[in-house]
Amino acid sequence: MSEKNQKIIIGSKNPVKINAVKNAFSAMFPDVVFSCEGVSAPSDVADQPMTSEETLLGAENRVTYAKKYFQADWYVAIEGGVDNFNYGPATFAYIVIDNNRHVQVGRSSNLPMPQVVYQALCEGEELGHVMDRLFNTDNIKQKGGAMALLTNNLVTRESVYTMALTTALAPFINEQLFNMKVE
Repeated sequence: MSEKNQKIIIGSKNPVKINAVKNAFSAMFPDVVFSCEGVSAPSDVADQPMTSEETLLGAENRVTYAKKYFQADWYVAIEGGVDNFNYGPATFAYIVIDNNRHVQVGRSSNLPMPQVVYQALCEGEELGHVMDRLFNTDNIKQKGGAMALLTNNLVTRESVYTMALTTALAPFINEQLFNMKVE
């Protein structure tokens, strides 16, 4: 990475997502100064994505929108969602990173979800609102999130997003290795 100053457009104005992007990129590219701008980019999926496929599509749609309307070196979207796997319901996030040459998809770890929470989501509520009600919090999705509430603050929404972003950035710092042809 040669340019010392680079701009990142993030497909959300949520400070948790913006901070996670800034932290991950700054750690992975310590010689670059990043300016991060969050924008209102529509996901064009439900406010609470209920499948892995819908969650990934939401992140892809946010990056597509950001690229269409903004100029930057990087475009990033983080879309949180839920799914009911064969081992039970869980929440997670998809990451999409685009540097105008390559698009990389990443995914966070799963957080198992209580059945009562999943049922409320199936009835149309959003995860943040359900957690606020159950834990008597306010706007938890722009703070520690369900991750913090269900892990006694050992992990937070931001820390999980930062880890997912960091791992999704691996191909960008190891381009030669990722572009090697298998013989």
